Amino acid sequence: MEPLRMRTHLASLPSPQDQTAACPRHRNAEPTMAQLVGPLRKELADSLSSCRVLVVGAGGIGCELLKNLVLTGFKNIEVIDLDTIDVSNLNRQFLFQKKHVGKSKAQVAKESVLRFCPSANITAYHDSIMNPDYNVEFFRNFQLVMNALDNRAARNHVNRMCLAADIPLIESGTAGYLGQVTVIKKGQTECYECQPKPTQKTFPGCTIRNTPSEPIHCIVWAKYLFNQLFGEEDADQEVSPDTADPEAAWNLADAAARATASDQDGDIKRVSTKEWARSTGYDPVKLFNKLFKDDIMYLLTMDKLWKKRKAPLPLDWVEIQQHACSQEEACGTGLKDQQVLGVLGYAQLFQHSVETLRSQLREKGEGAELVWDKDDPPAMDFVTAASNLRMNVFSMNMKSRFDVKSMAGNIIPAIATTNAVIAGLIVLEGLKILNSDFEQCRTIFLNKQPNPRKKLLVPCALDPPNPNCYVCTSKPEVTVKLNVHKTIVLALQDKILKEKFGMVAPDVQIEDGKGTILISSEEGETEANNNKFLSDFGIRNGSRLQADDFLQDYTLLVNVIHSEELEKDVEFEVVGDAPDKAPTPSAPEEGKNIANGNKDSAQPSTSSKAAEDDDILIVDSDEEPSSSTMEASPESSNRKRKHHDAETDDAVSKRKRLDQQPADDDEDIIALD
Repeated sequence: MEPLRMRTHLASLPSPQDQTAACPRHRNAEPTMAQLVGPLRKELADSLSSCRVLVVGAGGIGCELLKNLVLTGFKNIEVIDLDTIDVSNLNRQFLFQKKHVGKSKAQVAKESVLRFCPSANITAYHDSIMNPDYNVEFFRNFQLVMNALDNRAARNHVNRMCLAADIPLIESGTAGYLGQVTVIKKGQTECYECQPKPTQKTFPGCTIRNTPSEPIHCIVWAKYLFNQLFGEEDADQEVSPDTADPEAAWNLADAAARATASDQDGDIKRVSTKEWARSTGYDPVKLFNKLFKDDIMYLLTMDKLWKKRKAPLPLDWVEIQQHACSQEEACGTGLKDQQVLGVLGYAQLFQHSVETLRSQLREKGEGAELVWDKDDPPAMDFVTAASNLRMNVFSMNMKSRFDVKSMAGNIIPAIATTNAVIAGLIVLEGLKILNSDFEQCRTIFLNKQPNPRKKLLVPCALDPPNPNCYVCTSKPEVTVKLNVHKTIVLALQDKILKEKFGMVAPDVQIEDGKGTILISSEEGETEANNNKFLSDFGIRNGSRLQADDFLQDYTLLVNVIHSEELEKDVEFEVVGDAPDKAPTPSAPEEGKNIANGNKDSAQPSTSSKAAEDDDILIVDSDEEPSSSTMEASPESSNRKRKHHDAETDDAVSKRKRLDQQPADDDEDIIALD
């Protein structure tokens, strides 16, 4: 096969001469673009047809990456993806068509690629990469692993599997117009978990229930309401007024006399939101008056809440219908999803969505539950209507369905060209690795706009491993502060080992001289321990636990510190040198946003139980600072630092620079891994 000539049309990239003149450091560091896109050497071209590559993810980046790989000359490719194709994927995932909706992404991607490159040998898996079948031996079958994922849990897992198998991993991510590619190699670079990842932003329950001040508060409330009415009830997602709000400090005995709630079905005489709704037959009018009139009037009795805030204004169904002409506002032109309706419009949408969801619930039978999905039209209509009506009650500007979906689903609109650029960079880094030029590998940032030196793409030297990383250090160890008399074994397994430290199937042994097995990954062996307290097994201050995950070939030593002084609602804390906490974000600038282009919609929804995020880095120079210069110079140490999380392709959020840079740093690049 004739070697493929790779070309680029990024006119904003500087010439090799400009690079050399602008930055002497580049002269001996980064190969020029001309060197990278010329004909492949015969030895390298031959190696492409024999090496095996694993692509994890067949979405926005994955489709572009598979196309690039086969056109570059890669022959043996295996691709894995758990998802099926949705209509919303079709605007950027070009390997899929409308006829493919509902089918496996991995399988359809394989079939589409083989149509224009039938000589390729592609294996597709419609499965989760976290399935135990894909163990360390599976990963050792490949020379390269390339991530095109959209969630942190899977990224953590692939990172650990590649470390265990000692296989180079190319990590990637996009966020709108921003993107990043980096290389991870055991013992030579930072792993994916070497730097802390900030947890997803949460909101106090009293803010959601009593005093929302931003549209995102109303959207989270509406998603909670959906679950309470139609889905799985959760005591932590209550939507009724919070009488225990410490800020209210009101006289509860006076509330009944001062509140003028409706005397019909729909007042506060109920056991739970779902039981009350069922008793009304899910009557949308009674639901409306309860949520947007009676509950609001009840909130008004907590008068201390409104001394320094604008009080909410209750809505009444009959009044809205009677004043339809004056209430309803023009929708304007443009796409339906981007129109903002008036109060009457959202009231009618609320009614229609409740009736539709009620029918779906009845079709499923007694005791059935619905699951909220941003791509389910009735569910999305309900959240759009309910959140906007609550925004109106609390004097906020209402949002279009598009904006609500962006926040409710943690979405920043994906840009197809960004995915294409990042996929191309993944292949270029892969060629360096296969060409035994690992020292030339870089973290490459795609910027939104050309910087003062006319560059969109900025390379940065790879960082060495973090000696305090609890994943890639030679003897991973962490210290956890908790109350051994209140923490149960199941919480240790699910919230600490799985959720916090990314294990899949941990086995835990107490280092007590007896080898007591606290948790076993074998089903049924230690289930009797689940609801017992750690102290029941002799675990106390200073105890040590050995946690093993045989799938990940990973062992973590956990030092226990007993404490009875943890903050309210805090079950445990990671202490010491382990990267347990991300830098605290600075306050966003007035008028700026970090989500989807709306001033008051900056924070993503937090109702998902799992944070599905990427990492963002800030780079303030196009030079390639080495670890030694970064450590030696305080000025250069600010050039690269961890930033907020973002979700690849579909759900991303970014935050502002953490500090002011020196005046001679003339570039500000935000990017993702």
